[in-house]
Amino acid sequence: MTIENLTTAAIQLLKKLIETPSFSGEEDTTSALIIAWFTTYNIPYQRVNHNIWATNKSFRESKPSLLLNSHHDTVKPNKGYTKDPFKAIVEDGKLYGLGSNDAGGALVSLLATFTYYYHQEDLQYNLVFVASAEEENSGPHGLHSILDILPKIEVAIVGEPTLMQLAIAEKGLVVFDAIVKGTPSHAAHPNTDNAIYNTIPVLEWFQNYQFKKTSEVLGDVKMTVTQINAGIQHNAVPAEVSLVIDVRVNDAYTNQEICDILEAESPCTSITPRGIKLNSSSIPPDHALVKAGVALGRKTYGSPTLSDQAVLSCPSLKLGPGDSTRSHTANEFIYLSEIEEGIRIYTELLKQVII
Repeated sequence: MTIENLTTAAIQLLKKLIETPSFSGEEDTTSALIIAWFTTYNIPYQRVNHNIWATNKSFRESKPSLLLNSHHDTVKPNKGYTKDPFKAIVEDGKLYGLGSNDAGGALVSLLATFTYYYHQEDLQYNLVFVASAEEENSGPHGLHSILDILPKIEVAIVGEPTLMQLAIAEKGLVVFDAIVKGTPSHAAHPNTDNAIYNTIPVLEWFQNYQFKKTSEVLGDVKMTVTQINAGIQHNAVPAEVSLVIDVRVNDAYTNQEICDILEAESPCTSITPRGIKLNSSSIPPDHALVKAGVALGRKTYGSPTLSDQAVLSCPSLKLGPGDSTRSHTANEFIYLSEIEEGIRIYTELLKQVII
């Protein structure tokens, strides 16, 4: 198996994945495509729900294990598409299609890399590959649901579009549901306790609030009101306004600390987190995996976007072909050259690193 042959096969697999809808929780058919790859290369695998995983042939419990992970679910296509999101179209060196960039390119590149090293017996570490489900919606049957049955993981590479630069830290996420209350009334009568008007200073508070602690790698905590809802008819003042607040948490805070701060300080009638499991994640800049990447000319940075890193308790590095700014956009694409580069850098990285 040469890198060139595996790269060609990886691109063909990505085309098939694009043309196979795989919304979060509905990844059965893309699971079959990944299983077909393992079958073609005679690699034993295991499947739990729509998560597919395997270990290298010379796996030894005495060695540390390196996880190679990316996801095969996608978001739903937005209304801005002018190309068929479920048709793999190649134009000017770009492969268009839903999930091509996020995170199909990283997935097939890691899969090709794992396959390249599958038979190698003198690796300093085990390889564990996981094609995970339900990443986009942080669903109950994603990567976190199989962590207890995977071998112990020492360190992980999570495949997401990073332009093959080294995301050594990633912000966590807490989503809050908040309520601002007032006095319901008929719109024709005076009301000095209108819940909608009461929401104005609350929105200003969220817009202007600054968390005190910043991070050298991840910067400030980012808090954004993303949804607002109130009222059912034009002539009735509602009793309350509901808000949704998206908080991207740096590594200077735990998610619980963010909850405690907002519950104590926010001017809402009530504010409740939907969950606190999606924590910030990082890997030390002096970790062997990072050093190996830097030696290959890669740069380090902190990522504002969330991935399956959030459910891992080990050090993890986010690294993959493609550009995060293309994710979830209309006419999503990845350059074929980015996949070629991704496989080349992944294989070189694993050749150099000792953990």
